[in-house]
Amino acid sequence: MRKLAEDYPDFEFVQEVLAQITWYHNIILMDKVKDIETRKWYIAEAVKNGWSSNMLKMQIDSKLFERQALAPKATNFPSTLSNIQSDLALQTMKDPYLFDFISLKGKVKESEIENAMINRIKDVLIELGIGFAFVGNQYKLTVGEKNYFIDLLFYHLKLKCYIVVELKAREFEPTDARQLNFYLSAVDDLIKDESDNPSIGLLLCKTKDKFTAEYALKDINKPIGVSEYKLLEDIPAYLQSQLPKAEDIELHIKDIEEGE
Repeated sequence: MRKLAEDYPDFEFVQEVLAQITWYHNIILMDKVKDIETRKWYIAEAVKNGWSSNMLKMQIDSKLFERQALAPKATNFPSTLSNIQSDLALQTMKDPYLFDFISLKGKVKESEIENAMINRIKDVLIELGIGFAFVGNQYKLTVGEKNYFIDLLFYHLKLKCYIVVELKAREFEPTDARQLNFYLSAVDDLIKDESDNPSIGLLLCKTKDKFTAEYALKDINKPIGVSEYKLLEDIPAYLQSQLPKAEDIELHIKDIEEGE
């Protein structure tokens, strides 16, 4: 209680902001997050997303603030989306995405990552964030007389648009952006409803060079973001021990379903 008073001398802030989360949330924040502004970000996210205290701890341990709020984003959203839609889309992106529930060793194929993600789709949705709804994998698009298949297709409830996700088990290459631009054009013409916002593409790559990605997206006319992803083997051992276990995630999902 003394530390709470020392850290937050502004009475109105304590009453209006801290009162929106539980005492257990506050203890976790004081114990794990030293910077006050960073705490404010986690408080806002916890309130917005309805995080339990356990989920708040998981998000802090996974360094969500650094991956979502601080990480430089490789996108062309400002030039391809309205200001409001661009800001919302940027807020949904992380870099890197942590798929620590996927353990694949050696030279991994994209199909193996995709299959592992489908098998753990609940975990994938938690890492992608609030608002993502899974539509399908290897989603078929027929253009002319040829069929094309999207790796993963989602719909975002807050952005009100389709999210086309392409997986690359290698470093990002400029041709990846052109391929995804084609898919987005097809989705907008063949699937998108008149009430939907423009579809957004997300390239998930093993690694990327930020400057290469920015140049590749510069003259692309569809909104695309490029992020790295990390599987369990890619995550440092010290961080692996801090990440949430599958049973913890399942418990959180149960809490949400029961309205806790």
